[in-house]
Amino acid sequence: MTKNKLILPYILSDFFSATFVWFLFNRLRFREIAVFEGFGTLTDYFSFLPVWAGQILIPFFWLSIYYFSGYYSEPVGKSRVTEFFQTFASVLVGVLMLFFLVILNDLPRSFEVYYALFFYLFILQFLCTYFLRLGITLCGISKIKTRQWARNVLIIGTGTKAGKVAEQLDRLGYEVVGFVAEKPGGKTVINTDKLLGTIDHVAQLISHNDIHELIIAAETREGADLLALLYPLYRFRLPVKMLAESANVLSRTKINTLIGVPLVDLTDNHVSYAGENIKHFLDKVISIGVLVFFSPVFVYLAFRVKRGSPGSIFFSQERIGYMGNPFYIYKFRTMYEGAEGVDKPQLADENDSRITPFGRFMRKYRLDELPQFWNVLKGDMSLVGPRPERAFFINQIVERAPYYYLMQNIRPGITSLGMVKFGYARNVDEMIERLSYDMLYYENMSLLFDLKILVYTIKTVVTGKGI
Repeated sequence: MTKNKLILPYILSDFFSATFVWFLFNRLRFREIAVFEGFGTLTDYFSFLPVWAGQILIPFFWLSIYYFSGYYSEPVGKSRVTEFFQTFASVLVGVLMLFFLVILNDLPRSFEVYYALFFYLFILQFLCTYFLRLGITLCGISKIKTRQWARNVLIIGTGTKAGKVAEQLDRLGYEVVGFVAEKPGGKTVINTDKLLGTIDHVAQLISHNDIHELIIAAETREGADLLALLYPLYRFRLPVKMLAESANVLSRTKINTLIGVPLVDLTDNHVSYAGENIKHFLDKVISIGVLVFFSPVFVYLAFRVKRGSPGSIFFSQERIGYMGNPFYIYKFRTMYEGAEGVDKPQLADENDSRITPFGRFMRKYRLDELPQFWNVLKGDMSLVGPRPERAFFINQIVERAPYYYLMQNIRPGITSLGMVKFGYARNVDEMIERLSYDMLYYENMSLLFDLKILVYTIKTVVTGKGI
């Protein structure tokens, strides 16, 4: 099943819960408040515009709360403990918001009624929401254990560790498709029927077996050997997990383990689902604001570009974005028309003769990047994230820094830590040097970190240090 179909039962149950609870709550409001305010019957009360409008809108309010909490981001493999506390926290936040936005507008017969309304709404909303969710989650757990929703995994390793990991994953409902040897002729203790080849066959096995995760369970303890296994796997853009004891050799500071199996996800950026959803929402809102309120600036820049040299106003170029998907990035044209050439892509440098006089001004203050807010609104990019590169340069980067593929696990950005700390790269060497800043961002992503980068970016724009 697709992710959207798996999420749908949770959304429908939450919508029903919110609708039912708010209806019951309005009956209590009628008894405790509405009569005091002059409503004669329950029908009169429900026909009052704010009441029936609230009955329609409040369920959507709850769905937005649950969306921003990250509850709908991962519908499979939910933990019952985590679900309890996540539901408790999101319901508490939602009830507090409703209390200040809606309930405080009521005029009760006594102040104590507010306390009763608050706890009545919280208890009803939590119990109804949680138990309906729990039923769906238990059904999902049952389907995982019976292999109806099994995740296919491929294990790199054929020794004792690989065998133990396979047994543990099997008990958790994972489908171990098979094993691949770290190198030809290595020691094998697992069932040879499941031995599917060597590390060189991983690409073929992924395409033929619908693999969802890659597990490194190698016998080696040497960091260099583990990295040699790990780096080539990044290009498949799948979760790559490793035994915690082996991952410690790689000196990763943040560890997320799978319940029951000491595995570390080496591709995870550790940002919460709530953080991802809030970031995505803010990207859209801010982009709309910039495109609307700075439209006079867009018109002026377009006029100056057209006046400065013959050619188009905007420049578009194919870049590689989220999950390796290509997209076209938009900028105000800063170079003379046709300056890119047809032989091979070229990077601009500080004294590049291809840049127009007004283009040099725009690049200095990063004004040429403004049309990329349209890319953000479309979903191709984010406000903050690693800068997207062309496939021509990516192919050169990954030969020397294969961990670059991790950058494609998140949306590229208009600005980045690499851009504010390093700036434009004039060659592949500088791209790799700038990559160290982007890796730092990737492993420490947060809304606060994004805010700091945006502040640095504004400083860069205002001081004109864009080149």
